Amino acid sequence: MIMDVRQRFEEDVDAAVNGALDEMGAHGLKFIKEASAMADLAVPCFTMSKELKASPKDIAEKLAAAVKPSGLIVAVSALNGYLNFMMDEAVLIGETLRKILDEGSGYGSAPKNGIKVNVEHTSTNPTGPIHVGRARNPIIGDTLARSLSRCGYDVQTEYYVNDVGKQVVILTWGVKNVPKGSVTEEERDKTDHKLVAYYREANKLMEDNDGIKEEISAMLRKFEDGDTDVISDVRQTAEAMLDGLKETLSGINVELDRYVWESDFIADGSAKDVVSRLKESKYSGQTEDGAWYLDLKDFGIQGKNTRFTFTRSDGTTLYTTRDLAYHLDKFRRADRAIDVLGEDQKLGSKQLCSALEILGSAKTPEAMFYSFVSLPEGKMSTRKGVVVYLDDLIDEAVSRAFEEIKSRRNDLSEDEMKNIAKKIGIGAIRYNIIRVHPEKQLVFKWDEALNFDGNSGPYIQYVHARASSMLRKAGKYEHDTDPSMLADEYERALVRVLSRFGSVLREAAEEKRVHALPAYGHEVAAAFNQFYSAVPVLASDENRNARLTLVECTRTVLRNVSDCLGIECPEEM
Repeated sequence: MIMDVRQRFEEDVDAAVNGALDEMGAHGLKFIKEASAMADLAVPCFTMSKELKASPKDIAEKLAAAVKPSGLIVAVSALNGYLNFMMDEAVLIGETLRKILDEGSGYGSAPKNGIKVNVEHTSTNPTGPIHVGRARNPIIGDTLARSLSRCGYDVQTEYYVNDVGKQVVILTWGVKNVPKGSVTEEERDKTDHKLVAYYREANKLMEDNDGIKEEISAMLRKFEDGDTDVISDVRQTAEAMLDGLKETLSGINVELDRYVWESDFIADGSAKDVVSRLKESKYSGQTEDGAWYLDLKDFGIQGKNTRFTFTRSDGTTLYTTRDLAYHLDKFRRADRAIDVLGEDQKLGSKQLCSALEILGSAKTPEAMFYSFVSLPEGKMSTRKGVVVYLDDLIDEAVSRAFEEIKSRRNDLSEDEMKNIAKKIGIGAIRYNIIRVHPEKQLVFKWDEALNFDGNSGPYIQYVHARASSMLRKAGKYEHDTDPSMLADEYERALVRVLSRFGSVLREAAEEKRVHALPAYGHEVAAAFNQFYSAVPVLASDENRNARLTLVECTRTVLRNVSDCLGIECPEEM
C-alpha cells in the first residue's frame, strides 16, 4: 500500500522545515505539525521560542523566508507565530478520490508492520454485571485495538479474569450455600444478573457471621494450596458469570480474542517463581508477621505507598504477584502491552512497572487511564446493589432510538425500525463515551448521545444514510476524479477533510488519542452537509459524475471511521 498524498505532503513539510532550521543553525530542533483552518498544515513556532531565543512571530517569519516550496508544497506563509503550508490542490483532490475508490474499506490503513501488540481491557471482576461507571473501559480498549489493527499492528485483545480473589470466592460460596428461594433474583434472564444476588447475600452474611467468614477464608486458602475441588467450583462459577459479561460486551460490538485466567499463574508455578525472584532482590523486606514486600522509594514512589506487598504473612501470593506473572507472560507473546485502566489504578500501575523493572524485564506496559462514567443523577455505588448496569444503558438507548425513528418514519415495518434502532442506540453509546478525552470526567446525557443533529453517533449515521440514499436515487454513474469538475469551495473543503483520515487514524493508534476519531467523523459529516446544501448533486449536468463520486467517497470514509468506533452504519434512517 503506497503512502497517501497527505503523508507525502507531511514529508515534504518535514524536509522543508528541517532545511530551514539548518540554515538558521538549529539542526535537529524538534517541532510539531497540526491541522489548521488557515492552511493545509501548520507548524506552531511557540515550542521553538526558548531554544532559538526569539519570539514565535519572528521565528515563523524567518522560517517562511528560508523555506523553498517544493514537491507538494505550493505556498508558505507566516501568521501570528505559525508557519503555514499550502499544498497542490489539484493533486490533493485527484489523488485522494482515486485512493478512496481504489482502497475502499482499507482506505486510511497501513500495511502490516510485524509488531505484536497486546491490548488488555475490561477485566472486570466476575462477580456481577458490568456497571455504567466502567463502561468506558471496553469501548476505549476495543476502539484502540481497531485503530492499531488498521495501522498495521498484529493486535490481540485480552480479558484478565480474576478468578482467585476473595470476591469470586464469596460469590462461589453464595451460589453453593445461599438457598435459592432466600434471594430475589433480577428479572433479566442473564447469568451475571441472576448470580449477583447471591454475591450480595453472601457478603451480607459474611459481615454478620464470623463462622461464615472463616468458611470463606478457608476456601480461599484451599484455592491457593491447589485444592482441585475448590478450584473447579470457583472456575465453574466464574465461567457462568463471564458468559453474561460476554453477552453484554457483544451487545456493544466488543469481542475479545483471549480470556486469561488468574488461577493459571498459580497452577503453572509462575506466581511462586515471581515470589522467589523478588525475595532475592535488594529491595525486598519482610514485616513482623511474615509478609514480603518491595521498598519502592528508589523508583519515585513516596510515603505510605513505597511498600509493595507481594505475599501474605502465610506466604500465599496476592493479586499483585499474579499480575506480575501475567505481564511477564504477555511480553513473551507480544512486543508491546497496553493496559486500559481506571483512574484509581494509577498507583498500582506505577508499582507494577517498578516491580517488573526489579525482575529484570526489559519492557513495561503502557497504561491508558480513563475516568469513570456517571449519570446526571450522580455517582453510582457497587455496594448493596445501588448501581446502574451497562445492560440497562443499552436497553434504554435502543428504546429511545426506536421511539425517535417511529416518530420520523411511517413507511418501515416494526422489525426494520428495531434493527435500525439497535444500530443507532449502540452507536450513540459508543460515540458519546469515546468523544471525550479518556482522562476527563464524563457525565452521560441522553440529549447529547441521541442528538441527530449534533456531535453524536446518530448524526454520523444519519449523514451516511443520506449519502446512501443519494447514491440509490442516482442509479448508474461513472467515477470522475478530475479536480476541475469540483470547483466549488464546499466540494474542495470536503475532499480536504476526507484526505486527513489516515493521519487522524495514526493519531488515534500511535498516540492513543481515540477521542480524535469521533471529532473527525463529526467533521466529515458536517463538511458533507455543507456540500449537500451548497451544490446540486442529482440535478447536476457536466459535473454530476464527479459530485456523485465525492458522495461515494464520503460514504466510504464515514464507514471506515465508524468501523474504528465500533459503530454500524444503516443504509437508511
